[in-house]
This record gives sequence, structure tokens and C-alpha cells, in this order.
Amino acid sequence: MQSRNIKLSSINDVKKFVNATLDCPYEVDVSSGRYVVDAKSIMGLFSMDLTKPVDMTINSDADCSKFLDQIKEFVVE
Repeated sequence: MQSRNIKLSSINDVKKFVNATLDCPYEVDVSSGRYVVDAKSIMGLFSMDLTKPVDMTINSDADCSKFLDQIKEFVVE
């Protein structure tokens, strides 16, 4: 399991992020506080407060480097 903070600033960012997650063979969740949604759900992501960074969790012990490379523009420290 790996976690990162991500920032999705526009509708296009959300679409690009969701498309990247759809190619993943593992589960990816996005959470803000106690609210958790499936990162593969565009409607779920749009229901969140995206004005600030959210937490992304990759639920896999597999090598996720390809996926992380695809979303590196959204990762914030």
C-alpha cells in the first residue's frame, strides 16, 4: 500500500487522473478527512472538495511505478 497527496485543480486534471487509474489493475482510493471514494469514479471525485490536496492510496503491494509516473504532475509534497 502506498499513499500520496494529490492536487486536482481542473476538470481536465480529474479526467486525466481517472483515465490513469482505469488502466491500473489494482484499487486506488482518494480520501479527504473521513470521506473516501474510488479513484476510478469520476462522479465520486467530483463530489469531493478538490480546492485543496487530497490523499490517494494505492491498495497493492505490486510495483506501482508506471502508474505513479503517469500521475506525477498531480503529486504534491
